[in-house]
Amino acid sequence: MDNTEWQETIFSKIIRQEIPTELLYQDELVTAFRDISPRAKSHILIIPNKLIPTVNDVTENDELALGRLFTVARKLAAQEGIAEDGYRLIMNCNKHGGQEVYHIHMHLLGGQPMGPMVSV
Repeated sequence: MDNTEWQETIFSKIIRQEIPTELLYQDELVTAFRDISPRAKSHILIIPNKLIPTVNDVTENDELALGRLFTVARKLAAQEGIAEDGYRLIMNCNKHGGQEVYHIHMHLLGGQPMGPMVSV
């Protein structure tokens, strides 16, 4: 899908701090904050500051920001005290993948056993 068809999302407003949200991390590439509908004891969203609607829209120019998602996830997992027991990182793509907000984001979930990857 052409990027011109995508509109900015609520995440863009959070990045610009137009919506009150406790930011857990922010730099020039990524922003992290708690999910408003947590699915685990610890549920953090880590997003690139650049609007990239889906994983299908990622380009080589996005590699630095996407790599930063992982290093920030590692830091936040340690801060949350969930690194040693383990945590899950999830990215969804499009409708069948469960994507709800069309600004790619990584879910950092932990603080409890996560169970099977997918239940059918």
